[in-house]
Amino acid sequence: MLQVHKVPVDSIQVPAGRRDTLHPATVRWLAEDILKNGMKSPIEVRRDETGYVLVEGLHRLEATKWLGEREIAAHLVPDRPH
Repeated sequence: MLQVHKVPVDSIQVPAGRRDTLHPATVRWLAEDILKNGMKSPIEVRRDETGYVLVEGLHRLEATKWLGEREIAAHLVPDRPH
């Protein structure tokens, strides 16, 4: 089982291609749900030389930013073999 870490949201880079999959209405709905029920599932990130790279959880990350939070619950996952 992966351990949950608190990661600064401003240290997480989103891969360029992932931004195209963002739906603002989903971010707003998710932000409201997080306010009511809390974060149900941590995002997934991997470390790189400058911070973290998002692996999974773009809408949760953006909802957290929209709420003005500085940290987000995240699982640190290993690099994928190339």
